[in-house]
Amino acid sequence: MESYKQKILDTLYVLSDQDRKEKTRYFAPTSMEILGITNPILKEHINQWCKELKPWKPDHFIALAKSISETKILECRIFAYEFLWKNKNALGLLNIADLNELKEGNDNWVCVDTFCVCVSGWVWRNKQISDNDVLRWLKSENRWERRTAVVSTVPLNLKSRGGKGDPERTLMICREVINDRDDMVVKALSWALRELSKSNKPAVQNFMDTYSSKLAGRVVREVNTKLTTGRKNR
Repeated sequence: MESYKQKILDTLYVLSDQDRKEKTRYFAPTSMEILGITNPILKEHINQWCKELKPWKPDHFIALAKSISETKILECRIFAYEFLWKNKNALGLLNIADLNELKEGNDNWVCVDTFCVCVSGWVWRNKQISDNDVLRWLKSENRWERRTAVVSTVPLNLKSRGGKGDPERTLMICREVINDRDDMVVKALSWALRELSKSNKPAVQNFMDTYSSKLAGRVVREVNTKLTTGRKNR
């Protein structure tokens, strides 16, 4: 396991680009190490490793993903989450303890959102974790934990990730953060509602009619624009 981890790390370090590193540091501030690798290049290498390790048992995939994510390198976190997404048998074994371990230390929106779209949202939709597990993330004082809970609703509704629409669980989470004014949570709430509106516009319209006076201005503006024009911004 460690030998494969080191091979992957060696490959990623070779791909490091200083210009990309500075850009990433600007749009996704983090305490993690940043290598500076574009998404297309990173995904290309993830696909290559998934093919090479295809004969592995699912639990070995999970162990390698955890080992890679422990490096506290931003691109390694992305690699680990996308790596798991490619193996649904591995995703199907994950529980709340695994998720808490995999997301430990996430302190930027790139890692949080990738974790949610690739891992936590799918696992929650598959009922491998409970609604209460997600609600517990919302009780944290850590903004990234709360964002994780909200963005985890996105795959419940995102067609490209297998979502078919889940207004009950999505709005359950959204109601819990209507008064949260942390920018990262506000943006996540807007995203969650806009994604749900694609499959259940009436549910989102009713939510907005009920809570608009309590919501952050960004949420009201972006969601109402989505409901009326189909776009985030006019």
